Amino acid sequence: MKEAIKKSETLIEALPYIKKFFEKTIVIKYGGAAVDEKGIDSAILEDIMFMNYAGMRLVVVHGGGPYISKMMKKSGIEPKFIGGRRYTDEATLKIIDHALAAINGRIVSTLKGMGARVFATSGRENNLIRAKKMDCGIDLGYVGEVTSVDTTVIKRLIKDNIIPVIYPIGLGRDRHMYNVNADDVASEIAVALKAEKFILLTNVKGVLKDRKDPGSLCHTLKAVEAERLIKRKIIDGGMIPKARSCINAIKGGVKKAHILDAGIPHALLLEMFTDKGIGTEIVR
Repeated sequence: MKEAIKKSETLIEALPYIKKFFEKTIVIKYGGAAVDEKGIDSAILEDIMFMNYAGMRLVVVHGGGPYISKMMKKSGIEPKFIGGRRYTDEATLKIIDHALAAINGRIVSTLKGMGARVFATSGRENNLIRAKKMDCGIDLGYVGEVTSVDTTVIKRLIKDNIIPVIYPIGLGRDRHMYNVNADDVASEIAVALKAEKFILLTNVKGVLKDRKDPGSLCHTLKAVEAERLIKRKIIDGGMIPKARSCINAIKGGVKKAHILDAGIPHALLLEMFTDKGIGTEIVR
C-alpha cells in the first residue's frame, strides 16, 4: 500500500508539469556515448514515449560519435580529431552517413515498437539543415556549420503528433554533404522552432564546479554565468560545445536548456516532471 501511495504522489507531482508543457515543443539531443548500434537505452525512449502521450511536441536529434569511430577503424581508417572536431574527408563522410543512418534506424524501429508515430530523416533532406564548410583557421575537410534551418516538414510532423528523429548531416549550397555537430544542429532546430525546452542528453551529470566532486553540480545557471564558467575554464574540454549549444538556444529564444546524464534511468522524466530535477538547467 505504501508503494502504491508513493507512486500516486509522484503522479500528482507530475500533473502541473504535464499541464504546463502540453502542446509545447521540446527538442531532445540524444547522443554520443548514449547511442550505439548494439543497443539504444530503452529507458530514454520510454521517457520520450511518455512525453509524447502527455501531449508534448517532440523532436529528437541524435549523434553517434563512438560508433562512427568503430566503423572507421573497421574500414581501416584511424579517426583523427583536430580541436575536438572529427577530420572528415570523403571516405570518412560516407562512413559517418552510414553509421548515423544505422543508429537512426534503431531508434526509429524501437520507438515504433513502443507504439509511437515516428519519421526518420537527416538534416540533408527537405533542406532541413543548410550548412557551409566550417571556417576556423584549420582545414577540417567536410566539417560544416549550420547556416539555416527549414522547419516546414518538422512543424507538420509534430502538429500531427509524429516524432521526427534526425541525424546531423547538412547540405551545402554546393550540394555537398557536411558533417555537422549534433549539439549545434539540435540547438539551431530548437531556436528555429521557438521551442519551450532544449534538452541535451550526454554522459555527464551536468555542469560541475569541481569535476572531482559530484556534489558541486550546478542545478541552475544563467546563460551569462555559463559563459563566465567557460572563460574561467571551469567548463572545459568536451563540455564547452555542449554548454555553448545551450547558451545559443537560450540567446535564440528557447526558454530553458538542460544538460542531463543519459545514464541515469528515466533522466528525462526526472528532469521534466519533478520539482528538483537531476541535471543542470540554463536559463536567460
